[in-house]
Amino acid sequence: MGPKRDDVAPAPRGGRLTTGEVARRLGVAPTTIRSWDRRYGLGPTARSEGRHRRWAPKDVARLEQMCALTATGLPPAEAARLVREEGTLPASPHRASSTPSSPSRTPVRSRAGSGLRLGDVRQECKGVARAALRLDATALDELLTTAIEEHGMVMAWTDVIMPTLQAVGRKWQGSGERYVEVEHFLSWHVSGALRRHTPPVADRPGATTVLACVPAENHTLPLEVLSAALAERGLPVRMFGGALPVESLVAAVNRTGPAAVGLWAQTRATASRPLAQHVAAIQWGVRGARRTPVVLTLGPGWAGQAVTGAPHPPGLAEAVRTVESVVLG
Repeated sequence: MGPKRDDVAPAPRGGRLTTGEVARRLGVAPTTIRSWDRRYGLGPTARSEGRHRRWAPKDVARLEQMCALTATGLPPAEAARLVREEGTLPASPHRASSTPSSPSRTPVRSRAGSGLRLGDVRQECKGVARAALRLDATALDELLTTAIEEHGMVMAWTDVIMPTLQAVGRKWQGSGERYVEVEHFLSWHVSGALRRHTPPVADRPGATTVLACVPAENHTLPLEVLSAALAERGLPVRMFGGALPVESLVAAVNRTGPAAVGLWAQTRATASRPLAQHVAAIQWGVRGARRTPVVLTLGPGWAGQAVTGAPHPPGLAEAVRTVESVVLG
């Protein structure tokens, strides 16, 4: 089924948004917004030629109230009744009532309706957080897809996905085991989005990068995004995921002859300097032209555990640049 007309038609002047833009801002599916219009009378105050829905700031504010109320578990019909009876909340710097000329790039401070503190982040974080809190799989997948397609893998991760994951983690840590399901739900859908947007890359001898978590480490998501970002740039990757045993890591390096090996450690307890040194010393190739890989120590677990000759890039963008320089020379 193709997109609805009010999602794709050009937005008129005056700061009014299309239904698709509003959906991304609020973290709901466009069909949900159209349903709220049809069932509960929460539609826009004006429509353009051809009956395109066009949402003014006050219209978006009413939908924000609807999102906040339904996120607490209130039935949609009751939430809509309260929104209609009470009107919109007073305008404030934290709401979408200011007219955004480019909403996807405007930093905002948001609490996403349920106390999830995001800080100064891109507008997309607000929608992703709300979709995650509501456990809305359809909306979350749409928002993650849009972020990756519009910004590319590195910027989508750094500016949209990671701030939201960190906010959910802080909420979980400070709420007595609540919101664990939100963290797992968001992580699962992020992992799926990364896989869907990872292009196939032909293998090139001597140009492969091996990515693996060190033994006892299962925090794979940062490696997944690095793998996707490298593939996005046409660089072949072999991804081995979490808690790879030492003998299996050594066997993988010997069999593939990679130019680079990325070892992820989330905590100091799992980072192992002797392991990194051992991998860096593995040789392959014909006699007289033996080669060794460049080992990248990835993740916060390596902080303060410098390994001679092993770069420790502090973030995704730096890790991508380091691998590019190793592989492409």
